[in-house]
Amino acid sequence: MSKVSAIIVAGGKGLRMGSDKKKQYLEIGKYPILSYTLLKFNKCKSIERIFLVIPKEDFEYCLNDIISRIKLSKKIKIVKGGETRQESVYNGLMAIKDECDYVVVHDGVRPFVRSKDVEDCILAATQHRSAILAVPLESTLKEIDPDQNNIIKTIGRKNLYAAQTPQVFEYKLLKEAHDVAIEKQFKGTDDASLVENIGGDIKVIAGRSTNIKITTNADLILATAIANLEDK
Repeated sequence: MSKVSAIIVAGGKGLRMGSDKKKQYLEIGKYPILSYTLLKFNKCKSIERIFLVIPKEDFEYCLNDIISRIKLSKKIKIVKGGETRQESVYNGLMAIKDECDYVVVHDGVRPFVRSKDVEDCILAATQHRSAILAVPLESTLKEIDPDQNNIIKTIGRKNLYAAQTPQVFEYKLLKEAHDVAIEKQFKGTDDASLVENIGGDIKVIAGRSTNIKITTNADLILATAIANLEDK
């Protein structure tokens, strides 16, 4: 049976929310955002260990105010984050070393992913080496002239998807993708883009619109509503 570990990246500062508290620690419903995320991954039978990547100065807070407040049956290790999300994921990979076959990368501020969707993504990755959750784009896309703010053209949204997390990869494949990115100084928008950069094929699994990434106050309002429904 394949060994699977999860990297939960939670290094955001919440600048767009104008809050003194980092966004991953803001409370929605009964718990802080990060707690919901950890609880979802704790339910995933396929995942053996969780590596939580956060700023070093948050270690004590996370242990006392996040992890100790919830019951986690899985082993969890806290890892020091990097200056960027890409560096933080790499730090997680280095903490895992080669002690797993597949790695699940997830945003700490996506607390409403379903455990079943995580499992489906893992299953697809074991068959195709890589898999991510994504949803079809619903908005009409316009390309504009950045100087004049005029529309240049409308971009058809057929076959266009918005990437989500989790993103699941064969450990060796993702490690190679990060190593190449470091060597070539390639900056990706997500881990899938790093794997694409080395020619990897990635399977897309249908995600859900409720699997939101909480980055703004508007997201927080929506998240509170979703959390209240989940807690009932």
